[in-house]
Amino acid sequence: MLLSSAPDNHVSLMLIEGGLTVIALAVPFALPRLGNNWFSRIELAFGKLARSRGKAVAAVGVTALLLRLAILPFCPIPLPFIPDDFSFLLAADTFAHGRLTNPTPVMWIHFESIHISMQPTYMSMYFPSVGLVLAGAKVLFGNPWFGILISCALMCAAICWMLQAWLPPGWALLGGVLAILRLGLFSYWVNTYSAGGAVAALGGALVLGALPRLTRKPRLRYGILLAIGIALLATSRPYEGMLLCLPAAAFLGHWLLFGKNRPATAVLLRLSILPIAILIAAGSWMGYYDYRAFGKATTLPYSVNRAAYAVAPYYVWQSPRPEPVYRHEVLRNFYIENELTAYNKIHSLSGFLPETLLKLLRCFEFYAGLALLPPLFMMRRVFLDRRVRFLVFSVVLLAAGMLIEIFFIPHYVAPFTAAFYAIGLQALRHLRVWAPGGQPRGATMVRLLVSICVVLAGVRLFPGPLKLALPEYLASNWTDRWYGPDHFGTERARIESQMEQLPGQQLILVRYSDQHNPLNEWVYNAADIDHSKVVWAREMKQADNQELMHYYPSRSVWLAEPDSLPAGLLPYPMAPEPPANLH
Repeated sequence: MLLSSAPDNHVSLMLIEGGLTVIALAVPFALPRLGNNWFSRIELAFGKLARSRGKAVAAVGVTALLLRLAILPFCPIPLPFIPDDFSFLLAADTFAHGRLTNPTPVMWIHFESIHISMQPTYMSMYFPSVGLVLAGAKVLFGNPWFGILISCALMCAAICWMLQAWLPPGWALLGGVLAILRLGLFSYWVNTYSAGGAVAALGGALVLGALPRLTRKPRLRYGILLAIGIALLATSRPYEGMLLCLPAAAFLGHWLLFGKNRPATAVLLRLSILPIAILIAAGSWMGYYDYRAFGKATTLPYSVNRAAYAVAPYYVWQSPRPEPVYRHEVLRNFYIENELTAYNKIHSLSGFLPETLLKLLRCFEFYAGLALLPPLFMMRRVFLDRRVRFLVFSVVLLAAGMLIEIFFIPHYVAPFTAAFYAIGLQALRHLRVWAPGGQPRGATMVRLLVSICVVLAGVRLFPGPLKLALPEYLASNWTDRWYGPDHFGTERARIESQMEQLPGQQLILVRYSDQHNPLNEWVYNAADIDHSKVVWAREMKQADNQELMHYYPSRSVWLAEPDSLPAGLLPYPMAPEPPANLH
């Protein structure tokens, strides 16, 4: 991928985080009671709120929502800039117009793009829950990003709610706050349109929060929340969701067979009717969606698109597929140069171990960062702790499941987000009571590490004045770290905005250079391409281009060159002269 080097006088945010973490670990040995009175007052106030569990959950959700809105002047509503964004936005536009999919466009070969299926219908290749969230926000608020925002706020609240079932209330509230700081403000889960992370994490938190509540005090609402969580997982991250639901099913099965407070069979049946109905309805709708979008009720999302374009498989035991006939070199570069290269690395004996370790490091970097890594030295105590033993077992099962996957992006394991936080917080609890020499060094260490997370969130808003080196657009690690507040994808958005302001309809043919990065993809369109104000298409051979222009005889035709600096836009030489030149 493209990598941009930061100016020499800029400081890495990770370096700052690492330096502060080292200080937080060293200071308690010299000043074991540093800030004790001040921290105690804050903990007292938090403890009072935490004891009111409902208010604590609501406070976390509302805070996540309001804080992200408050920083909009510094970190504005994001622009779509990666293939996943445009794919989910296509789904959102389709659902917002009351359709499950779209007919294949007549000139579809010019519109082929990454993560978009053109046959048997024109639709996003992804599972539909994220598109539905974006569509709802588009209809209600006029902008699909508000669906991202709300799903992230609900995720943070659900994490707090889940933690209340496994940990003391004060620690559950702390977990909700950390979720806001780490995920709800600056992560790519809230700053792109690829919201699968937040939706899947919300589903996982509902499942893991409902399980212990259901077995301690069976209530209909817990069964409903459990069913909703399973439905969210099945329609967002089904493979990883399955890895979570398997131990959850074992947990419930053990309770049903051996639980001391298991209710009577008649009560269980009455409590199960509505949750089962929710699951049946979700499964039936998903099957109908698959039938409309992909041709068969049993043909899952991903399958058609991967069969048409991909060579590299998803799992390590699978062999590469035969290379299909690519009509566009940029698609070949993505599926062969990017994906197949990654497959070949991890599929070799020499590459499997380092690539697997890299997956683990990227997971820790995204979910914990350097500031929250030190408590993991207490993991031996956590493994021996009965309170979170089930969660540890679930994460071990996840690790086994991820070993066989070729690719890894942090949101792949999003269903386990709440479990990660519960285990990490339990490690923090053990660190807090660590008192070598009879001094509360562990407590001070925990306080300072949490404070670093708060400080970094503030620092993150002002990368320019503070001369921070942040991940650049299309940098290989942009998903792993906090980023922003600058926009990505500005050039395409600038050109589209100019086109929207011109009279009449516009057709843009996109020409890439030989050095083009396939992730910087510009050929994406709305659900109804033929009636769109602006249509993006791939430049092909002269005869193909003439055919496209004859199909759209009333459109002004332009040539876009994304790899120019700045991106160029000129009247297309084979077309009639448009109203004016744009650069």
